[in-house]
Amino acid sequence: MSDHTVEGTVAEGFEPVREEFEAFLAGEEHPPEAQLAVHRDGERVVDLWAGAETTADSLAPVYSITKGAAHFVVALLVQEGVLDLDGRVAEHWPEFAAHGKGDLTLRQLVTHQAGVVNIDAGLTVAELADDRVAAALLAEQKPAWEPGGGYGYHAFVIGALTGEVVRRATGRTIQQIFEERVRAPYRLDFFLGLPAGAEGRCLPILPMLPTPAQQAELAAAAPPELLAHSFLMTGDQPVDLVDFVNTRHVRALGQASAGGVGNARGIAAFYSAVVSASGGRPPLLSPATLDEVTRLQVTGTDLVTGEPDHFLLGFENLPLVHPSLSPRSFGHSGAAGSLALADAGRGLSYAYVRRRFAYPGGAAPENARLIEAVTASADR
Repeated sequence: MSDHTVEGTVAEGFEPVREEFEAFLAGEEHPPEAQLAVHRDGERVVDLWAGAETTADSLAPVYSITKGAAHFVVALLVQEGVLDLDGRVAEHWPEFAAHGKGDLTLRQLVTHQAGVVNIDAGLTVAELADDRVAAALLAEQKPAWEPGGGYGYHAFVIGALTGEVVRRATGRTIQQIFEERVRAPYRLDFFLGLPAGAEGRCLPILPMLPTPAQQAELAAAAPPELLAHSFLMTGDQPVDLVDFVNTRHVRALGQASAGGVGNARGIAAFYSAVVSASGGRPPLLSPATLDEVTRLQVTGTDLVTGEPDHFLLGFENLPLVHPSLSPRSFGHSGAAGSLALADAGRGLSYAYVRRRFAYPGGAAPENARLIEAVTASADR
């Protein structure tokens, strides 16, 4: 079977999604080993995969798609009155007040306004893998900008920061709450802490294979200082992003910024449960909470990535990038090219999991084509 052969099924009316997936794969020199799943009103309507090693049940590291689960836990605890978005972080976590961070609110923290994207020396793999260890080091870090005075993507540490607030407030970690409240009861293939028994289904992330022209572009484009620092390229021991998630220790701990493992089926089912009734259960988030989650929280330019109006309540502002999505859409991309989201306005959830790093990194370009096909099919 060809590495480019698409397997799986689509519901009536969603045939254009399969056609777009096949058309994209036909133009790829190096197979991405990818999965695509879509739910509508709680029912799976797209279930596709392609690749020599990839099946529908294969698991893979999903990088910052993990943040979707972490920010969902924060939203759930806000909905239940356990956390107050406008309360100060230091009320739960006094040590965080060091170096002028004492007035930062949880809302500002979740929207990447703390200014502590890394520590000066650079977090090591061991420190980064354990959210509690990373949080203790970040609490002592002097911020790169005035907390609350701007925002910038805390790419590999936001889960440790918000996770420490959750742990101090509840006595439970983000990983434990996600497992107990969501993953286990819904039987999701989306883990923040991969059990040893599931390791055999987990396929490693594959490195990018750029063309010579792309290699030249990458070599010539020196990243801005804050971007390099946020993405762990600085410090005494720069972190290799492929090796990081391909490490059993990282997957076992389920680091809440980038250490999650899942497949398209499991992640699409997660977002579906957040916004749609599922298996006799009501949506996990209420309409009022979804209003808060899908509201642009901070405007202006991201100091790390340079993107405009980047964040909702921790989730990425995806309708800005994918205008066919409704304004009530939210989700998060992953570094290798994956993307997951819910469009609450349509009752849709979407998960695209890609194993091979896409050029130039971040949500892979094919997501634009696939999302257009999904929304058009749903609207028809």
